Amino acid sequence: MLALRNFNPRLVHQLGTSLIKRRRRTWPASCTAGRPYQVVATCSSQPFRGIHSQQVLRKTVSVSDVQNQPAESNQIPLISSASLECVDAGDKQQQFQCLVVELTDGRRYEFPPVWLRDNCQCLDCFHPKSYSRVLNWESFDVDGVQLSECVVTEDRNELELIWSDGHRSRFSSGWLVERNFTEDSRRRYLNEWYRPRPRLWAKREFGEILKKFEFGDVIDSDEALQGWIEALIRYGVVMIKNAPLQETVCRRLADRVGFIRKTHYGEEFIVKAKEGTSNVAYLSTPLQMHTDLPYYDYKPGCNLLHCLVQSRSIGGQNLIADAFYVADRIRMEYPEEFKLLSETLVNWTDVGEDEGGQFHSIYRAPVICIGRDGNLERINHSVPQRDSFFNVPLASVEPWYRAMARFVRLIHQEAVEFKTEPGDILTFSNIRMVHGRTGYEDTDDNTRHIIGAYLDWDEIYSKLRVLKRSLKDF
Repeated sequence: MLALRNFNPRLVHQLGTSLIKRRRRTWPASCTAGRPYQVVATCSSQPFRGIHSQQVLRKTVSVSDVQNQPAESNQIPLISSASLECVDAGDKQQQFQCLVVELTDGRRYEFPPVWLRDNCQCLDCFHPKSYSRVLNWESFDVDGVQLSECVVTEDRNELELIWSDGHRSRFSSGWLVERNFTEDSRRRYLNEWYRPRPRLWAKREFGEILKKFEFGDVIDSDEALQGWIEALIRYGVVMIKNAPLQETVCRRLADRVGFIRKTHYGEEFIVKAKEGTSNVAYLSTPLQMHTDLPYYDYKPGCNLLHCLVQSRSIGGQNLIADAFYVADRIRMEYPEEFKLLSETLVNWTDVGEDEGGQFHSIYRAPVICIGRDGNLERINHSVPQRDSFFNVPLASVEPWYRAMARFVRLIHQEAVEFKTEPGDILTFSNIRMVHGRTGYEDTDDNTRHIIGAYLDWDEIYSKLRVLKRSLKDF
C-alpha cells in the first residue's frame, strides 16, 4: 500500500528530498486482480523505509518529523496519514484495496478508490450549487481507476489524490468523516438524514406519546415546525391545537411543509354527512378502522383533519391505532399469519364521482407492506375499498381471511378513542395509522364539520432536512 504521512512541498524541503521516483509493483491478485500500482520511492538525504508486513507495503514520513504543526481541533478532525491497503471483505473472505485514512485522534476509516474517484469534488466532476455529480459516466472506467499518489495537506485538513490519468481530487477531513463506511456511521446517517426510526406504541401508551403543538407556533416558528414533524415521524400521530375556525387552515399548514397532495376528491375535502355520497366517510354511521386511499400506488402519506364543528351527541369519537405496532405483534406471535398478510396481494378499488370527475381506481398490494430493508413500510386496510375480485389460488382464500380477522381484532383492541374539539387539527401518518369514527346523530342543530387535506411524506422528510440543515452545515 501507499502511505504518505503529511506529504507536501514544505515537508519535502525540510527533509532534504532531492528526487522522487516511481517504480512499479504488482499487488497480490486477491487484492487488485493483478493490476500494477505506482509507489513513491526514494529520498536522498533521508531515504524512505519500505516495511512489508501482512501484504502491506508502507512508505512513511512521520508527523513528528515536521516542526510547528497546527494544533488539533476538537471540532475539525485532522488527518494523520493516508495509505492504500488490502482489507477483508467481511464474510466473503475476499480482499480489496481501500484508501485507509487515519486521524490524529486515532480513528481509522477505509474508502474504496472507485468511490473516491466517483465522488471527486472538483468543478469538472461536481456542481456545488445544485449539489450534483457531473462526472461523465459514459466514459468512466470502473476497472481502470488507479491511485498514483496521495498527499496530506500541510494543515492536515485535506487529502489530495492524484489518479493514474493525472486527474486530481481533493477531500476535506470533515467530508470524509461524515461519509465513512463504518456500520455506526451508516446507521446514523439513515436515522438522521434519511428516515428517522419510528417508535411503535400500544394503546396503554397513548397518553405518553401524544404530543401537542400550538397552531400559531407551528406557523410562525421553524423550531416548532421541526418539532411537529419529528413527533409525526416518530409516533405517527400529533395534535395541533387552537387553529382558527377557517376552511383555509389545512392549506396554511400544508404550505409550511410544501404543498397539498391532490386526489380525485380534490385538495381540501369536507367531511360531514352528505346525502347521495360516493364515500362512506361522508355518512354519520360508524366508520370502520381503515387507511385512506389504499387503491393508490403512491397514496397520500399524512392526514390533516381540522375540526370546525364537533357533534354534541355522544358519538362522533375519533378512533386511531398504531397498525405498525399491531403488525409487529403479529410478526412475532403469529409468523404464518404475518406471512399471509405481507405476501398476499389484495385488490383495493374505488369507483365513483367527485369534484375531480368520475374515477375507477385499482391497486394491488398486501395489507402489510415490508420494505427492502425488512422494516414495515405501509399498511393497507379498508373494508369498503377491498374489492370482491381476489386473484389468489382457491386454497389461499380461507387462511388469508383468518389472518385478516386477527389483524382487525388486534387493531380494535389497540384503538384509542377521543373526540377532537373545534380548533384541533389531528395529524397522522396514513401509511402507519388506522383510523375510524363512532357513529353520531346528525341533525340541523347537531352537525359535525371537518376539513381534511393530505401531505406526501417525501415533502415532509424534505422539509425536515431543510430545517436541520439550517442549523447544521451539511
